[in-house]
Amino acid sequence: MDMDTDVVVVGAGPVGLLLGCELKLAGAHPLIVERLAAPDPTVKAGSVNVASARALDRRGLLPQLQAAQEQLLAQVREFIRQQGGGDGGGATRLPRFAAHFGGITIDGTRIDTDDPALADLGPAGEVLAVSQQAVEAMLAAWAAELGVEVRRGVTVTGFEQDEEGVTVRLAGGDELRTGWLVGADGGRSTVRKLAGFAFPGTDPEITGHQAMVDLEGGEKLGRGWQATDTGVFVNGPMPGRILTVQFDGPPADRDAPITAEELTAALRRVTGEDVTVTAVRSATRFTDNARLAEDYRRGRVLLAGDAAHVHSPFGGQGLNLGLGDAANLGWKLAAVVRGTAPDGLLDSYTAERRPVAAQVLDWTRAQVALMRPRPYERALRSVVADLLAGTDGSTHMARKLSGVLQRIGPADGHPLVGSAAPELFLADGSRLADHFHTGGGLLLRLSPQAPDVEGYADRVRTVTASCPGRPGTAALLVRPDGFVVWASDLADGTADGLSEALTTWFGAPAAA
Repeated sequence: MDMDTDVVVVGAGPVGLLLGCELKLAGAHPLIVERLAAPDPTVKAGSVNVASARALDRRGLLPQLQAAQEQLLAQVREFIRQQGGGDGGGATRLPRFAAHFGGITIDGTRIDTDDPALADLGPAGEVLAVSQQAVEAMLAAWAAELGVEVRRGVTVTGFEQDEEGVTVRLAGGDELRTGWLVGADGGRSTVRKLAGFAFPGTDPEITGHQAMVDLEGGEKLGRGWQATDTGVFVNGPMPGRILTVQFDGPPADRDAPITAEELTAALRRVTGEDVTVTAVRSATRFTDNARLAEDYRRGRVLLAGDAAHVHSPFGGQGLNLGLGDAANLGWKLAAVVRGTAPDGLLDSYTAERRPVAAQVLDWTRAQVALMRPRPYERALRSVVADLLAGTDGSTHMARKLSGVLQRIGPADGHPLVGSAAPELFLADGSRLADHFHTGGGLLLRLSPQAPDVEGYADRVRTVTASCPGRPGTAALLVRPDGFVVWASDLADGTADGLSEALTTWFGAPAAA
């Protein structure tokens, strides 16, 4: 059957949009369908981690990230002023890798930024305070620029896959024929349910609220994360933003409208203060339901983002985990569509991304444990807070939460292989990230003795440059998602392993 499109992506949130852009950039033709008629304005994640910022930087979106961060910092300064903290002028920037774990704030000034894992991150390493709404907006603009088609107000009701493709049924009786179907449609994914993916995990125990509100008595609450005898709450870091966590079970009805009265009751119970929510601008309920798909692929159907993994939202890990899925999957699926993918390339998506998600789920479960208002957990919280107050503890947490420790394979051979490429400032004034704006792999030759390749011009660009800050490195082969898959130092300067790395990740060379 003729195909309407190469890939149908269900869901136009940040994950679906980034995936659509990655597919388009790599030569496939995606179609994104979204059941909502307009972007969801509900308050969600408030930050990106280093791995996400670097992924977007590689696609030329650093200026947009920096502008969004400055806009959010302006809101933080206004919140500090409203809370009686002066003009907020000190909040001109955030400490690098600022974060919290279970509501225990990590002091950014205690982090050892000379730690090797936190080095060579480039200007993207200075980006943190970017909201999910801002990320979605910049990705929507980029998708429009690339010509990615996004159809809103479209609901998927079913699909059937066969050896050649997938027939997708839409509400109203229309059908789409596509080579591949990707569910990026959130934690209650229709695609996941219809395809029959196993989704084991742990049941919810908490009720959380996050909202943007008008609040009377907010000056009584102080600023930031605070644990009480009845739960945990957050006031700020921008005007009107509140978050509460209660430990008396999940909500009776997660889909019921969230009222000012419900938020007021939650705030008063957790804080013990006589505060009142007078207006609700945006609100959501959440739980600590934590589940992970046993596989991210069933035939021609794949999952990405919350469709593949759900957990509590603490620290914005869901947004960052999903963006990592999209960056990993996009170029691989496009290579399959184009017919250049080596055997097993698409299977590496689950193999690489699922362990990252499993670790995030455990880290979010640990945070919930630290927040519980029982004597044993409060004692444990005190111990962990002491550990995180030191340089070693703060630095370890920064490495974990920032995503810089993510790898695509075991740490053997050259120390760079398997890790995200370091940011390199080249002698011509460009950065390594600048050479990834158009997608594709990259062979970076930093020495005249470095090897060259033939037969991959359609998949791997070769850049010959010098890098004064990296005198010992001769060459790097980097995947489209920024991970190093081969490297050579001047000490050996050979091409040993380069051909194997090329065929493993980019397929057979083109015929001469």
